[in-house]
Amino acid sequence: MSRHSDHGAPTSADDGLADFGYQQTLDRSIGKFASFAAGVSYISILTGTFQLFYFGLAFGGPAYWWSWPMVFVGQLMVALCFAELAGRYPVAGSVYNWAKRLAGPTTSWLAGWIMFTASVVTLAAVALAYQVTLPQIWSGFQLVGDGTGPTDFAASAVIWGAILITFTTMVNAFGVKLMSRINSAGVFIELIAAVLLIVLLAVNIVNPPSVLLDTQSYGEGYQLGYLGAFLVASLASAYVMYGFDTASSLGEETVDPRRTAPTAILRAVIASFVIGGLILLFGILAAPDLSDPALSTSAGGLQLIVLQALGSTIGTVFLISIIIAVTVCELAVQTAAIRLMFAMARDNALPAGARLARIHPRFQTPVVPAVLTGVVAVLILVVNIGSPQIFTAVTSVAIIMIYLAYLLVTAPMLRRRLRGEWPGPNPPQGYFFLGRWGLPINVLAVVWGAAMALNLAWPRPEVFGQGVLRFLPLLFIGAIIVLGLAWFRTKGRHQLGCLPEHMARNLEGAPNSQA
Repeated sequence: MSRHSDHGAPTSADDGLADFGYQQTLDRSIGKFASFAAGVSYISILTGTFQLFYFGLAFGGPAYWWSWPMVFVGQLMVALCFAELAGRYPVAGSVYNWAKRLAGPTTSWLAGWIMFTASVVTLAAVALAYQVTLPQIWSGFQLVGDGTGPTDFAASAVIWGAILITFTTMVNAFGVKLMSRINSAGVFIELIAAVLLIVLLAVNIVNPPSVLLDTQSYGEGYQLGYLGAFLVASLASAYVMYGFDTASSLGEETVDPRRTAPTAILRAVIASFVIGGLILLFGILAAPDLSDPALSTSAGGLQLIVLQALGSTIGTVFLISIIIAVTVCELAVQTAAIRLMFAMARDNALPAGARLARIHPRFQTPVVPAVLTGVVAVLILVVNIGSPQIFTAVTSVAIIMIYLAYLLVTAPMLRRRLRGEWPGPNPPQGYFFLGRWGLPINVLAVVWGAAMALNLAWPRPEVFGQGVLRFLPLLFIGAIIVLGLAWFRTKGRHQLGCLPEHMARNLEGAPNSQA
């Protein structure tokens, strides 16, 4: 892999935005750390590891830890492809605009539609993480019942989720500067807390490293033995390490995005792997009793290990840090969803595109998408309020769709590589470039994405429940795709084109925005 020299790099004030047919309408004020923080906060190690540790341990035991490096290697292949794209296309709505340059309008629209829908569902899924941690800080945070009733946990989770979504919606509506300041501060706290947690867990290790190789009896009942159990447990890691493309989704609001975004993407995924992997590793090794059944429940999990190993006072401080991490993660997820909706609406690729793409004159942000994504996310929570499996159902749907959206970028990219059309005979100078490693990395990214999408979507009763419940995520995703394509093929594709108010002032020599 290599970086070309800076000779010949664009120096225009809008960082080449007019080259794509758009004028600068968003507030370009995000720096290097804020861009990195956007990717890190979306992945949000403290949110994901603490929210889903119990799931991995329940199905795979301590040996499930090995799924973390496995998922990292696969996602790193995707991130490398995305970093190359981020240097070429510094525009909002990363996945949508990348697919637009790599494939036809139907593929690009579908990628954007799936990613947007997944982002809104993810917004609901992340909001549920409050409930996993808050009652362990203080029992009074259990807002419905005492937590022992069949729906107490889910009902309280929905209320806390709605409160969090309301907060992030207001912040996002008030502009990217406020969002980036809160997000950067939250990520700074999260990173410090994560490093301190790693150190404290490391000095409280009580289990030998051999526990990571002990499969015990977790493979019983699976046709593939422990491998079958491991594939289920690996979902806990797959559910965490994604969203690194957010750094590029804020490209139109980032200073020098062609250089900043690729670096931010790779730093986010690598930092998340190292920090998250060490937290999981030392958490398992520091657990006073790995056979404690409470560790395999959403009311216990890694939070319980922290309280047991570090004591209630120190443990509570770290649980508060987790709440901060969840908050900025929710903020980043909604920010990415808003930019994706704005990017599609600006191309008139969504119903009521002009209204959705309207920029508030004072806050310089698309306010209508902020409010709309928040309202829909709360509705998703309310629909699931009586379901005790709300965490698994909502999270699974979101992640499956995101992996599919990523495939709709990496697969067309691979096709163009095989045809000799990417990166072209004269790749742009000064930007991240995979060089001769591009083809093998791209192949691995596609194979990995397809394999994990299949693993995630497999209708396992252990994950989705018995009977018809096993197929509800697939039915939901299928309905989203079919209904979306029905609208696009009958109406949407006939109205595609950059809205006049967002069109670059001088389009001479600039490629058509739909090319």
